[in-house]
Amino acid sequence: MPRTTLYLIRHGETEMNVRNIFRGRTDIPLNDNGRAQARQLAAALADVPLRAVYSSPMNRALETARPLAEARGQPVQPMEEFHNICLGEWEGQAKEDIQARTPELWNRWVYAPETLAIPGGESLADLLARAGAGLRKLAERHAGGAAAVVSHRSVVKAALAAAVGLERDWFWKFYLDTGSYSVVEHQPRLGFTLMRVNESCHLASKTEELF
Repeated sequence: MPRTTLYLIRHGETEMNVRNIFRGRTDIPLNDNGRAQARQLAAALADVPLRAVYSSPMNRALETARPLAEARGQPVQPMEEFHNICLGEWEGQAKEDIQARTPELWNRWVYAPETLAIPGGESLADLLARAGAGLRKLAERHAGGAAAVVSHRSVVKAALAAAVGLERDWFWKFYLDTGSYSVVEHQPRLGFTLMRVNESCHLASKTEELF
């Protein structure tokens, strides 16, 4: 039975991660540590026979994916299904400011994010459907082989939830460091199996980001 292995990677660190600011679709580059994390990731996965490297279309994901793809003489292939979640009015806002201005919405973000409707933002239900569709597309496209996709915290969480069939209360079930990777395997009759989550032993420096 052919097994397909998919590496789901969170992009490297940015200054907005360090400053605890909501990113969403604000297009920002990696910082120096994020670029180092991208190199460390490429070294950690140097022996993995990846057929292709995909990425969110955002710069911080593309930058993270580039060393991984260049080591194999491959292009980075942007994939819209793994674009970051749109956070509407929260994008570019410090988390402590959101907590102070809209405590009810903040509490929902912390305790029940699946029920939250950020003004102008994408729902987690829509993100779950989008990331799940992308994951299934990659499993079909690379059946029997391996591929990697670099995306964002929320999107990788959604892909992992979709892989194991979580539909409720899934968002805070996974913790993901910048520059980390997770692994799922797919078999035609069995579907997805979660193999690794938040593999980060290759990282020399990490910034904790709880919410």
